[in-house]
Amino acid sequence: MNSLEQGVPTPTVKYRMPAVHPEGIKFVVIAAALTIFAGPIMDWHTVGWLLAGLTIWVAAFFRDPVRATPQGAGLVVSPADGLVCQIASVEVPRQLEGALAPGTYTRVSVFMSVFDVHINRSPIAGTVSRVVYVPGKFLNADLDKASEDNERQYFVVTGADGTAIGFTQIAGLVARRIMRFVKEGDTVAAGQRIGLIRFGSRVDVYLPAGTAPTVALGQRTIAGETVLGRLGETNAAVGVMQ
Repeated sequence: MNSLEQGVPTPTVKYRMPAVHPEGIKFVVIAAALTIFAGPIMDWHTVGWLLAGLTIWVAAFFRDPVRATPQGAGLVVSPADGLVCQIASVEVPRQLEGALAPGTYTRVSVFMSVFDVHINRSPIAGTVSRVVYVPGKFLNADLDKASEDNERQYFVVTGADGTAIGFTQIAGLVARRIMRFVKEGDTVAAGQRIGLIRFGSRVDVYLPAGTAPTVALGQRTIAGETVLGRLGETNAAVGVMQ
């Protein structure tokens, strides 16, 4: 019998205003300085309010909310906030050969607009076994060819049981910087922050054969919380756009 069934009071969680990630503080300071000094000089009724709005947007872009990551064997959580824009069957990327077993994978693509949280998180707990950076173009991130043409950074995290999950940070049309907070050999927890992309981008996750996605096209995901798949489960999610 759990505490709720026993009538024992359960813990509560209060809302916390998301902090600004340290990587974004300098951009917030620059935008705020422009607002304070340039706004009154030019015209508060037009430019000043636009600059104030820009400052608020920059702070919101770099927000870093606390997330509650579900725990359980075989869970693969989303590395990114955003829209599930593609689900496709693909071969293992050349950059991840050797780190991932050869064969066909289900690639789940999550598109992040400039209004989404851009902190990326590890989909599983384990060791970062590969990191590969590839320079490239800055095409619209929701295009299929962005996975092969755009600037991107590949990761593989290998769990204690040997399960390896690959995922990719992909720069978008206005993104000009992919950042990582971890390196090869680091140990990470599921849902731990591993990187950041600015501004507008996409993350691809490669689910191994025999694992169907538990999200549907058009669904929105939350980094570190939404379960993309359960290893070994083959029942795919079906969604209806409405």
